Amino acid sequence: MAKDGTVGSPRRQREALRHFLRSRRARLSPDDVGLLATGRRHTPGLRREEVAVLAGVSASWYTWLEQGRDIKVSDGVLDAISQALRLDDIERAHLYRLAGVNPPQSAPATVGYAETSRLQLIVDGWLPAPAFVIDRYWNTLAVNQSAQSLLGVETGGRNYLAAFFAEPSARTRYPDWDELAPRLVGQFRVQAARFPEDPWFDRMARKLCAADPDFAALWARHETCDTATTSVRVRPPGQESVRYEHLILALLGNADLRLMLYLPQGRRISADTDFRLVAS
Repeated sequence: MAKDGTVGSPRRQREALRHFLRSRRARLSPDDVGLLATGRRHTPGLRREEVAVLAGVSASWYTWLEQGRDIKVSDGVLDAISQALRLDDIERAHLYRLAGVNPPQSAPATVGYAETSRLQLIVDGWLPAPAFVIDRYWNTLAVNQSAQSLLGVETGGRNYLAAFFAEPSARTRYPDWDELAPRLVGQFRVQAARFPEDPWFDRMARKLCAADPDFAALWARHETCDTATTSVRVRPPGQESVRYEHLILALLGNADLRLMLYLPQGRRISADTDFRLVAS
């Protein structure tokens, strides 16, 4: 990476870390964290020494961290600083990344009835084109009518990957099945690597390997794929094949969920399209 302070350089990352920590200190007062305010304060917020006390580290070490010095940090220390600065989950993950450490894995997010209803509104808003939402484990949470009739995606938490390999109709519905299957397995491989401590992915892979020799052969190749946009040819029952642009979007409010959108090639979204995909 560049050493001149360009985006992505270690210097810029250290500057971002310094600014982030200072800004989080500035928004807290001693009363917020149960400390007694002492002495005159020339700037708002906690002092570095106070954050160090709350996090259980030396004042010198915390000062070096905030100054962006090249020091080693552990998950435990970053967690302690996160608690001292009252960081939420998003801020905590941001601190980890700025410090050059992978954020800790989160537990699968629970999707309640209200959120499922909003997801259904989103995919229905994409009609007449197909759209559906899957969770961390590729289970379907919301499916619009086009996705059901044209793609054969089922509702009720059916696992999309398992159905793709188990349903005989998938091989006729997707004329380029032999090209699509390696992409899906590669995407599943990447997803599994994101959660190495989650045993579900290993169990699912073993189950699919035992049930389908094609999946077993592809899984053994250990290929990866993380393409967010691709082209897919679909042949609905009794119809001519149609080529779609397939776009995968992560939902900001719940990173475990992915929105699968299909747009027929050649179709354009006009400037006056009524977008209500993020209706609250």
